[in-house]
Amino acid sequence: MIAWPNETDERRAGFNLDVPPNGYAWWYVDAISDDGREGLTIIAFIGSVFSPYYAFARRGGTADPLNHCALNVALYHQDSKRWTMTERSRRKVARNLRSFLIGPSDLGWDGRALTININELSAPIPGRIKGRVRVIPQMLTKNYFVLNEDGNHRWWPIAPRSRIEVTLDQPQLSWQGEAYLDTNAGDAPIETGFTHWEWARGALRDTTAILYEAERRGGSRIDLAITFDAQGNLEHFTPPPLLPLPRSGWRIDRSARSEADARIVRTVEDTPFYARSMIETTLLGERVTLMHESLSLDRFKMPVVQAMLPFRMPRRT
Repeated sequence: MIAWPNETDERRAGFNLDVPPNGYAWWYVDAISDDGREGLTIIAFIGSVFSPYYAFARRGGTADPLNHCALNVALYHQDSKRWTMTERSRRKVARNLRSFLIGPSDLGWDGRALTININELSAPIPGRIKGRVRVIPQMLTKNYFVLNEDGNHRWWPIAPRSRIEVTLDQPQLSWQGEAYLDTNAGDAPIETGFTHWEWARGALRDTTAILYEAERRGGSRIDLAITFDAQGNLEHFTPPPLLPLPRSGWRIDRSARSEADARIVRTVEDTPFYARSMIETTLLGERVTLMHESLSLDRFKMPVVQAMLPFRMPRRT
């Protein structure tokens, strides 16, 4: 797809980047329709970090990340949602610099847009998500971030300001809106590097604001508060106070930065270790709706949680 900024090693380029044993990489898209009625997230995984099958394989020593790939698609309507995340083995995966095939679905980068062709079955309630999504970046950033002292977890907000075109046959949906695209990569399991993190992004009038806050396994923290403008220029800003929010149904802690009050507009994902929410806050003098994530990696490691995951994450070999 796109080479990591300032990265000359071709193994770090695009969808064919080098992912070591027990490591991972993912490409993440989220979007909200212009009328605010629709939303989605799409995550393409190599070494699916939340896979119970990958976690089990790592207990034996080293595991092959290409044997644990998945395309996660979540659709959020005002009063309904659909979810799919089927894991595929390396026999159902193909990739090169600009394309990534995962079973019956694929991603492709043509230099101007990321096209995602989706053909997936939902779980645990059977259904199908089929159609095409195009993410058109307004700019590409040159900034990537090392998230821990060992340097083995990295994040690149590829295109914080993007447009999206959604055309689905199943369910029948057609909409456009504002979108966000990033990628994460790591050389070790994510739960070995972090205990908890919260991440949020929102589209302001002239910039996109991103908040990335994580507690590392050793007790130190990373706290980022940044904006990107239409030209891809980065600016750090002083984050406003952290306000506690109601826990999720599964009792996942949630909080948000805001210069005024903050409220949960909608909880779109509520799992034993992860919550995704739409949260209204005030940042840099503007009222904004954030796509917000709260993740407990201590919860994720619990055997009882691992036993629950296959119901929503089936595996097809």
